[in-house]
Amino acid sequence: MPFQLRAANGGSWRRGDGMRIAMIGAGGIGGYLGARLAEAGGDVSFIARGAHLQAMRRGGLRIQSDIGNVFLPSVSASDAAADIGPVDLVIFAVKLYDSEKAAAALGPLISRNTRIVTLQNGIDSVETLGRHVPGDQVIGGATYLSAFIKQPGEVVHAGGLRHILVGGHREPLIKDLQALCDRAVGLELKPVADIDNVLWEKFVTLAAFSGGTSLMRSGIGPILDDPEARIFVEQLRDEGMAVAVAAGHPMAEGFEGRVMTRWTAFPPNVKSSMANDLERGKPIEVAWLSGRMHELGIKFGIATPGHTAVFRALHLYAAGAAP
Repeated sequence: MPFQLRAANGGSWRRGDGMRIAMIGAGGIGGYLGARLAEAGGDVSFIARGAHLQAMRRGGLRIQSDIGNVFLPSVSASDAAADIGPVDLVIFAVKLYDSEKAAAALGPLISRNTRIVTLQNGIDSVETLGRHVPGDQVIGGATYLSAFIKQPGEVVHAGGLRHILVGGHREPLIKDLQALCDRAVGLELKPVADIDNVLWEKFVTLAAFSGGTSLMRSGIGPILDDPEARIFVEQLRDEGMAVAVAAGHPMAEGFEGRVMTRWTAFPPNVKSSMANDLERGKPIEVAWLSGRMHELGIKFGIATPGHTAVFRALHLYAAGAAP
């Protein structure tokens, strides 16, 4: 029996046709995820910019990965949503500092049946998107995959758990996306009923990982192996847990063990995307990670000396290389 995916309008897609997907951001996560979905038969178009976009147009998109390389010699890529038109699914994976501008440009991609899944860091993406598109069409999501642009047109998958957790567990389109991920290499989509707590758990985990690897200029392996460095990254984790309790999103039992599983799933030399961006002189997401922890700590009366130190130490580089 031929495999079918249901379209957002209630029809069905034939195997090989795929649902129409727009990947907003073709960097590490967006490039890797979009390439894997296209490899599995999804009809994927990328919104990208700059040298990366030009390289994709000239020579396609390459993914370097220990679980199998991908080469898409021809991809649909543009810097304008109007070139793509309405799609069934938008996957929003831009850096947090580009969120407002990218969200404001989504209009040409959105129809009444379109769903927008955000796979950004932090806890503010759903609210940000809701200022620009109908809120009931926005679905929160989180992933612990790690990937980065090695050079224009080439993305390196650096490891991490394969799980992609998304809300909208009753949405037919999310079930279709799950079926497509089941056919893809290295992707495991898991719809969940309570995406808010998933987002908070990733926020606490990632803020510590990003803050630690960025400030200490190290992969996670040496940090965990060094007794003093480990104390610091665990302090960042614990501060986040305290803030989450005050915000009404306490971490579920076994959280510390899950964090360690996620961190040790990476090769030892892996750093956060923020640490990689810092090394390359690019803007960094510190205001939405340790900076957000600092802000919430003040709001709820929770001490966050570790995250406050990360935020203040890296603030000079927030917009890119320091003057």
